[in-house]
Order: sequence, then C-alpha cells, then structure tokens
Amino acid sequence: MALMASSRREADTQSFPFLVYVLTPLLALGLQSFVPLHFPHFAVLDLPLLVVIYFASTLRAPIGATIGGALLGLAQDALTHQPLGVFGIAKAFIGYLAASLGVRIDTESIGTRLMLTFIFVMLNDAIDWILVRHLLAEPIAWGWIYQILRAAINTLVAIILFALLDRLKSRE
Repeated sequence: MALMASSRREADTQSFPFLVYVLTPLLALGLQSFVPLHFPHFAVLDLPLLVVIYFASTLRAPIGATIGGALLGLAQDALTHQPLGVFGIAKAFIGYLAASLGVRIDTESIGTRLMLTFIFVMLNDAIDWILVRHLLAEPIAWGWIYQILRAAINTLVAIILFALLDRLKSRE
C-alpha cells in the first residue's frame, strides 16, 4: 500500500545547503545596497524581495517565510534611507503570502512564477507606498507606468535568479 501525502508540502519536500540560506540573502542585500551607488538604474531591482519570494514559495513554510521576510526587510531598511520597518513589514507580508500560496498551488511552473512574482512586486510596492504615505505622512509619488515596468523588470530578473537557485536544490 502506497503512502499518500496529505498536503502539497509533504508531497515535495525540498531543501538547500545551509550556505545557500545564508549567502543568498546576504548577497542580495549587498548588491541592493552598493551597486545602485555606482549604477543608479540598478535601484529598480529589489533583489531581497525576489529572494523572499523564491524561498517562501519553494519551502512552503508560512511562519518561517514571514520571519525571514521581516528580517531581510529590516536589514534592507537599515542599509537604505527608508524609515526602519517599512521594508520589514512589506516583505514579511509577501513572504507569508508566497508561502501560503506555495502550499496550495504549483509554484514550480514558469508561468505561475511569472504571474506571482509580478503580482508580489506590485503588492510590495503598494504596501511600501501605503506605509510611507499614509502611516508616516511623507510625500511619495506613485506612477503606474513606472511601477508596472519595475514589476516587469523584476519578474524577468526573477526568472534567471530562480533558475540559478533551482540548481542548488536537493530533494529529499
């Protein structure tokens, strides 16, 4: 008699070497903090967000993804001029949402990854805008065309990043 998994999470358990869990977020934070100083157009990317989306949807652990997103967002806040906590809140929410959806739908297909990454980037930007504009009462502009282009560029970079990280996976 074959044993049946009771959820998608149990059906396809995945893990990474410990160094991938440590170095990937650190590399994303480092690149996000220092590359825009020399190449201002690089600021359109949000590499820490892409790392949160990937690990949350792949590992399918909502609590861990929420904590990981919050920690990565707070570290990004500390390295930018953003008020402390804004990226932390937004990335915690995105991490939880990505992990929760990862349990319910197949996030391994390229079409699903494209759609979810685009939506998550737009949602992250909307959360950032709401927090800064309405909670902190700081003037900040929202341009639909810029946000859509930013989400599209991040989605294209995510395809490459996710493919590279997929090669580091080890299935149990």
